[in-house]
Amino acid sequence: MSKKFSDIKLGLDEDLEEKLQWLSPDYGSYHILKKSVDARKKKDVHFVYSLEVFDKAESIKTNSYPVSKVKYSGAPVVIIGAGPAGLFAALRLVERGVPCTLIEQGSETVKRIKSINRFWRNGELDEKNNVCFGEGGAGLFSDGKLITRIKSPYIPYVLHRLVQFGAPEEIKYLANPHMGSDKLRRIIPPMREYLKQNGCQVKYDTKVTEILSTGTEVTGIKTQSGETIHSEHIILACGHSSNDMFDHLKNIGVFIEGKSFAIGLRVEHPQALIDQIQYKSFSGHPKLGTANYKLTHHDHKTNTGVYSFCMCPGGYVLSCATEPNTTVCNGMSNFKRNSNFANSAVVVSIDHKKTFGENNTFAGMEYRKKLEQSAYNAVIKAGGSKQLPAQKLTDFIEGKLSPLSKVSSPSGAVPVRLDQVLPPNITEFLTQGLMQFSNSMKGFIDKEAQLFGVESRTSCPLRITRDPVTLHSISHKGLYPTGEGAGYAGGITSAACDGIKVVESIIEQVCSQKEHSVL
Repeated sequence: MSKKFSDIKLGLDEDLEEKLQWLSPDYGSYHILKKSVDARKKKDVHFVYSLEVFDKAESIKTNSYPVSKVKYSGAPVVIIGAGPAGLFAALRLVERGVPCTLIEQGSETVKRIKSINRFWRNGELDEKNNVCFGEGGAGLFSDGKLITRIKSPYIPYVLHRLVQFGAPEEIKYLANPHMGSDKLRRIIPPMREYLKQNGCQVKYDTKVTEILSTGTEVTGIKTQSGETIHSEHIILACGHSSNDMFDHLKNIGVFIEGKSFAIGLRVEHPQALIDQIQYKSFSGHPKLGTANYKLTHHDHKTNTGVYSFCMCPGGYVLSCATEPNTTVCNGMSNFKRNSNFANSAVVVSIDHKKTFGENNTFAGMEYRKKLEQSAYNAVIKAGGSKQLPAQKLTDFIEGKLSPLSKVSSPSGAVPVRLDQVLPPNITEFLTQGLMQFSNSMKGFIDKEAQLFGVESRTSCPLRITRDPVTLHSISHKGLYPTGEGAGYAGGITSAACDGIKVVESIIEQVCSQKEHSVL
């Protein structure tokens, strides 16, 4: 029988199979369950493994996570949005034998990339097809991080399917798995073709402008071209930046509530500096790769958190506005994480109720847009156009402005007093947080570190509230708010799991299931 070993310490220059010879001399094969780097003690940086080891007569047992077909006789389920939530909702539907229509206002990956490059190079914004909208969603231009804090039975299924479509096998066991934006772009097209071949009609460059309903039950959707598609089940996975959709939902009476969110900046360091801080003498070891970090600070007097988010080792800072005359930044890395820079969001939590009151549902959205407009105006005032506003980290703390060093952003950057662009309380909290970060991670405040603005799309300031059992909107039956834009997810994996969860709820309510077990 197989044996499981956990917390196996392995030095950087040790061999795993040699270690296994000591643990299980007669082993035949092994399966990695988890692998992480332990860099807490800078003089003893090492790997930690959990393994399942098999005898020579055994073979490695694998799980393909099969799902059963169901009997479904209604109109195809409509999915709005082809981000992780929408794509995995569609995948689960076709695997369950349920027809569906996936609608996305942006383009397929290749066309989408061309549109984004025009924006980065020339400042030509396509409001329907940009870093946030298009096939793959906002996650397509990210580090492709698959880390999640949720506990969901669908996580192994999601990772397995990603590997089937071309993701590296290691995402199944790394403690901090990622695919990189470059590999994500290769995974999505075969996933799309699989959907099309198995009962999903896919419509790109198609903007949904109306959710149709009779009273409190949805009946379908209408697109900008005037096409009407009837369905009693609409999965709304529109993403966290679909302001016009949120306005439409408000106008037709869909129940929405304000949700707490975060606002801040993105910090960029030389990657070599982060490696040196985190790994000390082990920095540059070929087995370690690029170092990352996760930092937090809590102001107990105001109960306000400051934290790093979406850390991208070996990455790039991106301009990712979705509306004219606004400036938004984000970060991404490719799979090899081989840029000379490391970046991360550093954001301040904003308690919606405490900041805006109970009844001002859209105040967070208004706050976000006003900040993005202020950042854009600061760039124009500084003589820029398409660039991101940036400031030396030391200048931000000291309240001054100096020339910038080299930046990773393909849009470039112009020097701006970001400490004045942000509201005073946000600047104060960020300063406190950055100082604390430097206490926890000596060297974090460095003359080469630079801040970019504004990091305003970490999550959606709204929640489209749904019934905890049926998962449809509490005001509109048949409308299933899903993923980040609905306020029910916070990353690629959690959004994908939420899409699956919603599909299973629909199936439980309306389908006659066969006797096969369901994941």
